[in-house]
Amino acid sequence: MITLSPLRWGKPYDSLEFIDVVHFDTGEPIAKIGTVGGGVVTRDLRQADKAREALLKVPTSELLAMCVKAAELFKSGTLPVGDQQQSVDDFVRQQSASTGLPEHMCRNNMDKNAFVLSHMEQILQCLTRGLDLSILSRGYGDEGRGVTVSYQAQTPILGAVLPNNSPGVHTLWLPAVALQIGLALKPGSQEPWTPYRMVSAFIEAGMPAAAFSLYPGGHDTGGALLSKCARSMIFGSAQTVAQHAGNPKVQAHGPGFSKILLGDDVVDDWELFLDVMVESVLINSGRGCINCSGIWASRHTKEIAAAIAERIGPVDILPPQDPEAQLAAFTVPAMATGSYAMVQQDLAESGVTDMTAKFGEKLIEREHCAYLRPMVVHADSPDRGVASKEYMFPFVSVVECPQAEMLRRIGPTLVGTVITRDQKLIEAAGRSVDIDRLNVGPIPTTKLNWLQPHEGNIIDFLFRARAYQIAEIPVGSMA
Repeated sequence: MITLSPLRWGKPYDSLEFIDVVHFDTGEPIAKIGTVGGGVVTRDLRQADKAREALLKVPTSELLAMCVKAAELFKSGTLPVGDQQQSVDDFVRQQSASTGLPEHMCRNNMDKNAFVLSHMEQILQCLTRGLDLSILSRGYGDEGRGVTVSYQAQTPILGAVLPNNSPGVHTLWLPAVALQIGLALKPGSQEPWTPYRMVSAFIEAGMPAAAFSLYPGGHDTGGALLSKCARSMIFGSAQTVAQHAGNPKVQAHGPGFSKILLGDDVVDDWELFLDVMVESVLINSGRGCINCSGIWASRHTKEIAAAIAERIGPVDILPPQDPEAQLAAFTVPAMATGSYAMVQQDLAESGVTDMTAKFGEKLIEREHCAYLRPMVVHADSPDRGVASKEYMFPFVSVVECPQAEMLRRIGPTLVGTVITRDQKLIEAAGRSVDIDRLNVGPIPTTKLNWLQPHEGNIIDFLFRARAYQIAEIPVGSMA
């Protein structure tokens, strides 16, 4: 059984307390993780400047080359992780066993993380709008217009309280090291595998180990990271996001409430877009913030809901090793039972219909885990509570709403796919402050372009532009 130890600025730490990582289905321990408390994190963060100093000694061009090497190591290599050497197959099996994700989904998320790392130079060029990255490193420089520009790092490190549900979110903190910002990460208790393997890949690729800390632990550990880091990320529920609203030091990532809107000019041909809708709902077991939780149209909504239900309603549980498996387990059964209870409350409201009812039981409980099979519900109005809900399984509400009211009623939407040729609707969607990522045309909500910002630009989060003027000091004469 593998043992994972905390990493304190590149140095393994012998913990006094450990937690077990168990197999989602059997309950058997598969790993031990050493933990640290908030006090250790607070003491370590007093030395955070040293993490950035270590990275500033490495030119940005070399760090970008190391990112490419780390991507290959992460995706294909055997790496030291904890007290063992971890192969790619080991990683996939361990991650699937602790998270309940089918193994092919683990490999897909692994590929996604490796892609972002291997294309880091292009991604940063796009996110900085072509800025010479040495300006971020030095703090100032000339963009080529004869004016000195300056970008000031707001923190020596990026802290992150990482989730358990989907390994794909790790793409959001990966750019930090290429920007010469250190990392202090609290791994999820069920998904420590990606941060541990990624940090190992960074170090094996030549990055200074002193730039990295891994702090497994409890709520006080995460609380210390969030309160003591000048910039940090957290992933969680809508309540988590609300808790940190308005705090410029914390970038909170929660439910996406991503949606597809069908314009009046194309809705009569909705069958042409059925594949896009199904993929947006079902891929990655519906666990991502980019999965579609709402499909809005002015008419044909019951037919649309019924057609999606025919496609995803029969999906059933398969072993995680099966390449056709499409459902992930809830490793905490109470999360599944609680979610299902909330869905049942939604269905009790008039005007809401379960279109997948005929496909059998939805909540499947086992001794150590539970599953929720896909659900499609129809809401005859945006006023129904279910129209603003999102759950961690393939769940979508098909909402009937006049086109003229859609953009006013959809609420916060991480990814909005607007399928229309109506230029006025396209322009209105472009102006909507409720839509973060806008897709125009039949693009799945789950199809991202990593050269574009995702829920905020990490450059703007970690750096600020400021005025910076330079004048030569004349040499004084001596009598």
